[in-house]
Amino acid sequence: MAKDAKGRLHPGYERHVFICSHSRDVDNPRGCCAEKDSLEVMRTLKLMSKDAGLSNVRVQKSGCLDFCENGISCVVYPEATWYSLDGSLEQLKLIMEQHLRDGKVVEECLMDLSTD
Repeated sequence: MAKDAKGRLHPGYERHVFICSHSRDVDNPRGCCAEKDSLEVMRTLKLMSKDAGLSNVRVQKSGCLDFCENGISCVVYPEATWYSLDGSLEQLKLIMEQHLRDGKVVEECLMDLSTD
């Protein structure tokens, strides 16, 4: 059987991270994640995960996740944990070390999904 670029024989990851890369017109009141440098944030988290040896984690861009008003939208599966990213290295390091490595949700980075 052929191996993938990471040397795996079977598809799948322990965790799969999607970071919104959607772009809207600059005058759109909802804003967009691309304006907040979401692609650079995705690249940074991807490199951090690779450098940490987390070959069981996939970090990639996604289309619109529909919550651009909350910051850079990010969801981690299989837990379906939603984060609002500010792009800081400190925040990305927390998510990488706690959630992606250890499976612990980073409470202070969770997206506020309340409907008040």
